Amino acid sequence: MSNTEIVSRTSQYVVGVDIGGTTTTIGLVDQDGHILQTEQLATNSYQHAETYIQDLSNVIHRVIDANVDRTAIRGIGIGAPNANYFTGKIHKASNLPWLNGIPLSVATRKLTDIPVVLNNDANAATIGEMIYGAAREMKDFILITLGTGVGSGIVSNGELVYGKEALAGELGHVIVRPGGRPCACGRRGCLEAYVSASAVAMSAREYLQSSRYKEKSLLSLQQTSQLTAKDVYEAAMKGDELGNRVFEEAGTILGEALANFVAYSNPEAIILFGGLTKAGELLFAPTRKAMQDNLLHIYEDGVQLLCSSLPENEAAILGAAAMGWQAQ
Repeated sequence: MSNTEIVSRTSQYVVGVDIGGTTTTIGLVDQDGHILQTEQLATNSYQHAETYIQDLSNVIHRVIDANVDRTAIRGIGIGAPNANYFTGKIHKASNLPWLNGIPLSVATRKLTDIPVVLNNDANAATIGEMIYGAAREMKDFILITLGTGVGSGIVSNGELVYGKEALAGELGHVIVRPGGRPCACGRRGCLEAYVSASAVAMSAREYLQSSRYKEKSLLSLQQTSQLTAKDVYEAAMKGDELGNRVFEEAGTILGEALANFVAYSNPEAIILFGGLTKAGELLFAPTRKAMQDNLLHIYEDGVQLLCSSLPENEAAILGAAAMGWQAQ
């Protein structure tokens, strides 16, 4: 479905559902990305899928009925960790064990009588960027999400790349340093182990064990075990050598990886999304340089490096809602 098709619709709406381990947010969204209303459920207060899906469906009904005629609803998009677009189920989500294997999209459609699309949160963010964000009018781009982990979505010729089992696009788990740091996936040297928010904090902690930084860095004044990426950013902005070095190295590793990703799908742009992008040029400058330095010459000057244009506090719900236009 193209952006043109979506924009041409008048007076139609979608419902976005962002399922997190702590909170589920439900929002009603129009074709221009305006959120009319949101409500929340405490995901972590549930232990049984049947009760959760019933309550979720009740909230969806309530949000719709308070704002628009039901016939104006195009579909429901649900974004969730470890969600599979093909099966409509969540698989092996450690913080949602009671939802694992449940036919969530089918059950929600049955209770709402509205078409439902379920997808993982990184893919949802990618579709959101294509419909409402920086990738409008683009047919070929890659989205990289930089949060606690590193996720991604790949769009080629206007279509999200899913692969055989809807598992394509795990660029955060491409090995960039063979035999390197342990990654949460069980392998070593993955991109996620070096450029996620948690990896930035880990890098700072490792450097603080060196005598060069142990007493000289602003970060040495804090409890090392409690350091966050935000702490590293704040120190770097004050001119701290360690803070700047950590972002320089993270950006360099990211840029090298992005240069390789360009060879995979020849994108018009790579868009960075997520909390770590708040570091701005501390991250973007070394990333941009390393990407350009390592691009195959046929791609030089042909790939934009952009930051997501979706408002941070609305990005998750817009990403989920954007999938609703594809529901059938």
